[in-house]
Amino acid sequence: MIQPPLRVLFVTHAFPRHAGDAAGAFVLALAQAVQSQGVEVLVLAPSATGLAPTDVIAGVAVQRYRYAPRAWETLAYAGTMAEQVSGSPRGKLALALMLVRGRRAVHATLAAFKPHVMHAHWWFPSALMAGGQRVPMLVTLHGSDVRLAGGAIARALFRRVAGQATALYAVSGWLARLAREALDGRTVETAPMPAATALFVPSDDTARRDDRMLFVGRLNAQKGLDDLLQAMARARRAWTLDIVGDGPDRELLSRRARDLGIEDRITWFGHLPQTELPALYSRSAALVIPSTDEGLGLVGVEAALCETPSIAYASGGLADVVIDGRTGWLVPAGDVAALAHAIDDAVDRPHKSRTYGAAARERALATFSPAAVGARYRAAYDAALRNA
Repeated sequence: MIQPPLRVLFVTHAFPRHAGDAAGAFVLALAQAVQSQGVEVLVLAPSATGLAPTDVIAGVAVQRYRYAPRAWETLAYAGTMAEQVSGSPRGKLALALMLVRGRRAVHATLAAFKPHVMHAHWWFPSALMAGGQRVPMLVTLHGSDVRLAGGAIARALFRRVAGQATALYAVSGWLARLAREALDGRTVETAPMPAATALFVPSDDTARRDDRMLFVGRLNAQKGLDDLLQAMARARRAWTLDIVGDGPDRELLSRRARDLGIEDRITWFGHLPQTELPALYSRSAALVIPSTDEGLGLVGVEAALCETPSIAYASGGLADVVIDGRTGWLVPAGDVAALAHAIDDAVDRPHKSRTYGAAARERALATFSPAAVGARYRAAYDAALRNA
């Protein structure tokens, strides 16, 4: 085991632009967690308008590389990379430039920082541009990258990256199983990301309303807000809904709410910084997560830390976050009637909802605390060095 400081280079396309920014916040949380284990972390991330070439965010050093004309550097930080790349030739060219110039940046940073280990987040694009070096490389799979590996070309690239990796991790058991299938049984371990346990804490319980539900996420088809709006329209009880997030389906979903006659029961907050979320979690009876094929569902962990249970589809990695009948409700994916029934149950039985919330916080602290996750990854770095 290398004595402190063990140096680790994080390579990622998603990272907060500033403290409090939710985009990529779990990667920042992991960097902080492993630094508490005697690791020196440098994060290499793409540039964007208004961001300095070097920075320190919440105690973590960040280095950013230019990859395209300034007006084109929009792929990172907003969670819209896939939409930009699929939607325009410029997006495709910007991604190609990111891969080429990102690889050059990895070479330069390895020479200057001299890390003992590289840790790439998402096999695409980060591990693809970082692989093939003489430094041991761990790869963490977060969800969208595993789903990407469904096509023949992408699967071949995924297998190439896996062959260059010292170890592979996935943030949920479901993702680990999918990755193993794509890689013909290659070992992929499950290692969740840490949650911000200092930020997400229960607030004054008197603010909680038994008829208020909360949705937090991108407004696109995968996150399933349309299903939630349908459930709201057919529910027995006239509960209210707070919606946090933005995305390409914002106007479509707003029209949908008007057509269903439920618009007056909805508050649209748009995108909010992480620091404003704990109060919203704590005043809600439950967080509703009607998404499918979710890599993990970190918003469910954040809600749990605020003693707010989740009502979720039994899909993807959400089963790692929500234990049905103990910390929340799981219903069959796509079953709008079952979703409405579960929400009505939470409204009708507030004591049950609060009991679930208390159990959810206890489990989240044990599973997703920075101390637990940081220690696991520190052990993984040491193992990678021993096996290099």
